[in-house]
Amino acid sequence: MPRLSMLKTLTIQAFAACVLLWATQVQALTLPVTELVEERAAAEMGRAIPANGRIDVRLAKGVIHEGEFIQEFWMDQQTGQFIANVVTEHGETQRVWGVAVMTVEVPVPSRRIMPDEIVGPEDLTLVELPLQRVGSFALFDANELVGKQVRRMLVAGRPVPRHSVIPPIIITRGEKVKILLNYGGLQLSARGRAMSDAHAGQELRVVNLSSNKAISAIAAADGIVKVEK
Repeated sequence: MPRLSMLKTLTIQAFAACVLLWATQVQALTLPVTELVEERAAAEMGRAIPANGRIDVRLAKGVIHEGEFIQEFWMDQQTGQFIANVVTEHGETQRVWGVAVMTVEVPVPSRRIMPDEIVGPEDLTLVELPLQRVGSFALFDANELVGKQVRRMLVAGRPVPRHSVIPPIIITRGEKVKILLNYGGLQLSARGRAMSDAHAGQELRVVNLSSNKAISAIAAADGIVKVEK
């Protein structure tokens, strides 16, 4: 009998240990509701999420903050408002609501930058903004701004529209330029006048001052254009 009693005791202890382990594992399955909502919101938005975007979830006051999974989910992508039915670790369904806002990190001017200025790294700072405030034409990469010439005034703290900056102008309209012509291995030169502004590599029309004829050329450097034959 003592031996049988010992076996029963060991069996009960082993069963209790399994129950405790199972309970621990079940508890470990609970996650912050913000993470559960972020996952569902990301699935709702799909391809609309930029590479550097993240979803900032804010829950309403008084709702639960942990759960196992979301049973049902509704979201207005325009406002970010959502409602979700969350299943808790006890199997109960609790309704939560709040706002899930897509935010992106974008470079913005740290000061007001005037037209014709060249943007430097020190002129920019990175900030996180709601995607709705950024706009589809804004530049998301600082490398697309540094070294560019400002076309329209840039306001401090605001995303930069793509059309507000251009490559630096190296030829200005009306400027006298040197025309270089490569022809059959020979390099010839002539004086000309630019008919428009141009950045490096851009095609423009110039007037050959010797023949008074307009020709197409490529802006090569400050005051120099090239014609390839």
